Amino acid sequence: MTDSNLPPVVPAGRESPLDDLRWRGLLFDSTDVAELQEHLGSGPVTFYVGFDPTAPSLHIGNLLQIVTARRLQLAGHRPLLLVGGATGLIGDPNERGERILNTPEVVANWVDRIREQLAPFVSYEGENAARPVNNLDWIGVMSVVEFLRDVGKHFPVNRMLAREVVKARLDSGISYTEFSYQLLQANDFFELHRRHGCTLQFGGSDQWGNITAGVDYVRRRGAGPVHAFVTPLVTKADGTKFGKTEGGAVWLDPTMTSPYAFYQFWVNTDDRDVGQYLRYFSFRSHQEIEELEKATAERPAARIAQRALAEELTALVHGAEEARQAVAASQALFGRGALDELAPETLRAALGEAGLVRLETLPPVAQMFREAGLVSSLNEARRAIGEGGAYVNNERVTDPEAAVAPDALLHGRFLVLRRGKRTFAGVELVPGQ
Repeated sequence: MTDSNLPPVVPAGRESPLDDLRWRGLLFDSTDVAELQEHLGSGPVTFYVGFDPTAPSLHIGNLLQIVTARRLQLAGHRPLLLVGGATGLIGDPNERGERILNTPEVVANWVDRIREQLAPFVSYEGENAARPVNNLDWIGVMSVVEFLRDVGKHFPVNRMLAREVVKARLDSGISYTEFSYQLLQANDFFELHRRHGCTLQFGGSDQWGNITAGVDYVRRRGAGPVHAFVTPLVTKADGTKFGKTEGGAVWLDPTMTSPYAFYQFWVNTDDRDVGQYLRYFSFRSHQEIEELEKATAERPAARIAQRALAEELTALVHGAEEARQAVAASQALFGRGALDELAPETLRAALGEAGLVRLETLPPVAQMFREAGLVSSLNEARRAIGEGGAYVNNERVTDPEAAVAPDALLHGRFLVLRRGKRTFAGVELVPGQ
């Protein structure tokens, strides 16, 4: 993806960046708001947001921080995108228990992958060019004695014990390794302030304790003033976890979550959530978002807002062509477009989401519907076909014993089976598998 794939930004009016964040519901908590407003209005501000390499890809839970960094850069401020090569070796404590430590080689590989993944969302050119940074550059050369004297001396243990996540782990146990994570993150803010003039940090609300510890640490070291804010935890109205599907997390890497599956995640957004997600993630103007919210309230079945959100974010993350393919696949699979115009990768990803059965030979139609899981028995398949509710490649079938001609295979391999209007599955022919 390149900057040309990103949707154009329509100015929302004369709002300051902080006013825009507030309108979008993104300012969950902050250091002094008046001072932060003045600071952002005083000229270009160097800010940072951090990502720990705990997996080979970022996921859509990270996307809120990514688009927020882009918003601030578009407003004229300078991003430092920190991928924690050092903190990724440690792991921020969570309430579930001690993290499994990954090897330095694995973490280094994930650092490189995530830095590449972040690059297209910002510009590395111009007066407010973004800059990638890695905290291993300063933590990796610090001795234990330096860490204890220069960093640890400024952190009262009683205050560290008061952290909710630490209190939750005191009975089950928490290692000194994870307990000290807060010191490493706080030191990042100081080092970025010292090296790059960074005066603002932001992150998710779960990082508020770490972030304010960094603000306080910079002050204790006689530097600053510095500022901070956090965005809210993204939730779903139905109580399920945002960014999770039956198949697991929704990743930004297309090899881990296909662009079609990514698009479908957003299309399936609950009506109760779509307005908030537009405000959080979309680069549309305030007026456009309010119009989409109104359309959802007036005509929820049309899913206008969901489709707008899905197309914009798929283009943002995967590029305009992948977004076009995802939209085309979504339409074609339900009989509203040409299946043979879909790229094989998109078609296979879409069928894989619905249910894809691999067969060495093509049985009669009724048996294929049973093999694909669209019916539970041959009698049920025959009944569906007899009632006119069975389709192969969007063509109605009338004979349950009919054989599918080889030239009907899409890309020489695939068939799309559909029962009724919205239930479909796929067949992939794999001779001699």
